[in-house]
Amino acid sequence: MALADPAGCAKGGEDNNPFPDIIELNVGGQVYITRHPTLVSVPGSLLWEMFTQKNARSLARDSKGRFFVDRDGFLFRYILDFMRDRQLVLPEHFPERGRLQREAEYFMLPELVKLLAPKLSEQNSLGDDPCQSDPEELSPGADAARGLASATTAAPSGGASGAEGRRAGFITIGYRGSYTLGRDSQTDAKFRRVARIMVCGKTSLAKEVFGDTLNESRDPDRPPERYTSRYYLKFTFLEQAFDKLADAGFHMVACNSTGTCAFAHEQTDDRIWTSYTEYVFYRE
Repeated sequence: MALADPAGCAKGGEDNNPFPDIIELNVGGQVYITRHPTLVSVPGSLLWEMFTQKNARSLARDSKGRFFVDRDGFLFRYILDFMRDRQLVLPEHFPERGRLQREAEYFMLPELVKLLAPKLSEQNSLGDDPCQSDPEELSPGADAARGLASATTAAPSGGASGAEGRRAGFITIGYRGSYTLGRDSQTDAKFRRVARIMVCGKTSLAKEVFGDTLNESRDPDRPPERYTSRYYLKFTFLEQAFDKLADAGFHMVACNSTGTCAFAHEQTDDRIWTSYTEYVFYRE
């Protein structure tokens, strides 16, 4: 008995079409369900080539049989929306414009690249990073701050040129951990590895410091001038986070830790403690 294709829910109406009408995609770990006509709606695009010029069996699939594309899964929703409506609709203060343009180039969507390019050019004319909006442009004292910055730049300075234009601010690094202590603390403590390093602070500062190692999946559309406590790092080494902060000019100004006994074993008297630790960094 032939089994149904796990990558789709229904077969296409045309006998010569090897792909189902409803297609499931796994893009960078994010699952999308769409119709085959949507994926082939832009002739010459990468998706059009994948789903018209190639055999279904030759395409990569995940463990559940979904077609797999190794790209940014969160930005792909804007790619798919454009292929559906031929319109570019982004959230206000969208901070990932540069990365989205790179995705549009990869998927060979020249119309989308053109829609993204003018805003990039406008930002570049102001001297801003094309991937992020400048949060200070929205502040009431932006003009005065720019005037002060210009005067500071014009004055002689012995500092490194790489420090120019850096914004001051705080970034807090936090993590939860646990450890086990025996009776009367006479045995060595057994520590568990750090499961996740959380990042709190202004969005633009966090992205500047940690770049691609910052996981934004829990708060993907946060504007750059806003604050968040939902980011975390893709690695679990505290020293690596400290090195990145030091390279960006931050220094530690405070730290604190709390611990509570979550469980005590009745027979061995072993106590399992849980802790939460935060490190506060500041850059002038």
